[in-house]
Amino acid sequence: MYGLKVEPAAFQPKSFMARAITLAVVAVPFVATVFAIVKLWQRDVVPVDIVMMVVMYLLTGLGITVGFHRFATHRSFQSNRVVEFIMLALGSMAIEGDVIQWTADHWKHHKHSDKPGDPHSPLEGLWHAHVGWFFKSARGVPAQDARHLLKDPVAGVISRTFLFWAVLGIAFPYFIDGWRGVLWGGLVRVFITHHITWSVNSICHQFGRRAFDTDDFSHNQWIVGVLGLGEGWHNNHHAFPESAFHGMKWYQIDLSGYTIWLLEKLHLITGVRRVSPDRMQRKRIA
Repeated sequence: MYGLKVEPAAFQPKSFMARAITLAVVAVPFVATVFAIVKLWQRDVVPVDIVMMVVMYLLTGLGITVGFHRFATHRSFQSNRVVEFIMLALGSMAIEGDVIQWTADHWKHHKHSDKPGDPHSPLEGLWHAHVGWFFKSARGVPAQDARHLLKDPVAGVISRTFLFWAVLGIAFPYFIDGWRGVLWGGLVRVFITHHITWSVNSICHQFGRRAFDTDDFSHNQWIVGVLGLGEGWHNNHHAFPESAFHGMKWYQIDLSGYTIWLLEKLHLITGVRRVSPDRMQRKRIA
């Protein structure tokens, strides 16, 4: 549907080209970040590049956390097509894959969390949970794990044009400050976004605190919570996957939740899903 190629089974072998592209997406931002550290040591950086890196990180990061995760995957709120288009386009600029495959992977994770079949379970090691799983074949299958998005025309368009948005996310900084902009606002920003996102899969399933009783190893980890725009309150999320808000106490900083609250107040989104205090209390670990 919508011109998307859907794999017929969950364990399709990855081609050499697919593995090479995955390696490039992981390795190039890393190498660029090492180079950027050298340039920073040499003071070859200007304030506009740092500002652009932070702004692009926030925009594309919220595209992932609010757009890909809380909206596309869990339907934590309802959106009109314009707002949805903007959210999913920004999320695509994070270069974590197209929204339909991203959703399929994450939905499969929730179905098999920390059990056989989980794409990025730490049962196979912290490195596997963090990045090694990209090179495996046990990914989510859109026809099984993201069926609701296959009926979403906006998600279909954004998914088909993923490469355009990925390139745009790198090209935009170039128009601001040339190749130095590409380095900081593009590649370094992608490196930071990737590893903070992946830390939710690895660190937050190994380290931190557990507030709620869940059938997995999810933890709340405050550093990832702050840097990950609220995603690090992962035990909260696994306890109540449909909740638009992952930070459930005043001190659990959840920038994605604040963004959703603001969008609701501006009447740009509706149907924001919340968890009642009684339900939270029933599931809380004594």
